[in-house]
This record gives sequence, structure tokens and C-alpha cells, in this order.
Amino acid sequence: MEEGLGAAVAILVDTSGSMRETAPGDSRPKHVVAQEALESMLDATDAFVARRPDFPIKIGVYSFSSSVRRLRPIEPYDRTAIREALAGLPRPGGGTAIGEALHDARPDLYRAGVFRKYLLVVTDGENTSGRDPEKVSREIYRKSEGAVQVYFVAFDTSPDKFGFLKEAGGEVIGAGTGPELRTALDRIYQGKILAEAPDVERAPARK
Repeated sequence: MEEGLGAAVAILVDTSGSMRETAPGDSRPKHVVAQEALESMLDATDAFVARRPDFPIKIGVYSFSSSVRRLRPIEPYDRTAIREALAGLPRPGGGTAIGEALHDARPDLYRAGVFRKYLLVVTDGENTSGRDPEKVSREIYRKSEGAVQVYFVAFDTSPDKFGFLKEAGGEVIGAGTGPELRTALDRIYQGKILAEAPDVERAPARK
């Protein structure tokens, strides 16, 4: 597919059983806190789209536990549709198939037809099901020659578990509480994804 100006973001949300647990410093479950933090990113997207209507932003939403579900395909930004997708996140349960989620979302980024491609993962644990996320991340980095950027937010878990991302062109940020989760998402989404996107005119279309 011929690629043009724009950025595609696949948001991968952990809905494993551990996300039912109470978030540190909060009375609510981690999955509720995560959903709220992700919704807060929409304000930044609204502002970006208003400022740069010529630069398409496409966003998809996926959940993963023991398996992966696509809740919204990677399509042009629509605040209402994304909120509905986040509201439709499955009740937490099962294992943690991080590698499978990365594997399943990657081809959808290429179907989006834009140069900039990002995988944004929010998880509270280690991979327990399916493909090894380290191997998948390295494969994505190698095949895309760095065209696909991978970002993890380690929510209430050690970011050291995902140290392999440094060698796969990615980054992980730790977040111990709900406010820290919001800060981490803001740092990645506004500080990197949206900040970098307008500077790109052409990029390699690798698969």
C-alpha cells in the first residue's frame, strides 16, 4: 500500500485477571483507572487535529488477556468512537498475551497507509500466554527498520521486565499509580507521538 502523511497508533490494553486488582493509591480497579487515563489522551488529540488538520491521525484500540480482541480498527480519529471502544473493554480475566497483541496489531498499522506507526501498550504484568513479546518486538524492529515505534507503560509492575525494548528501538515507562499512569501516557503520546509526527514528510514503508 502506498503510504502518505500521517500517524497511526494502535493502543493495546491489558485486560488480564490482575487488572481487576485495586490500583495503588486508589479505591478503584486498575482497569478502570487505565481506561480513564487513556480517555484523557483524547483532549490532546482534539487539540492536535484542530492545529494540524492536514496531518491525519488514525487510532485503533485492542484488548489482550489470554487472547487479543480488536475493539476498533485503525481508522481516522473519532473521539466518540474511541471512547466507545474504551468503554467496551472486556471485563478483566485470563492471562497476559502481550506478544500476541503486538503481533496482531502490527499488520493493521501498515493497512492504515501512513508513514508514522506506533504501538502503545499498557500492561501490569509479564507475558503469560502466546508469543514472546521480546521476540515479537525485535522482529517488528528488524522488519520495519525502525519505522514502527513500540512504547510500553508498565502500570504497577517493574519496567525492568521490558528492558528488551531498548534494543528493539522502543521505550518503557513505569507508572505506580493512576496519576503516574496519566503522566506516563502524556509523556509518550504528547511528548513523543504527537510531537514527532508533524516533522515527518516521508519515511520508509517497511513491513
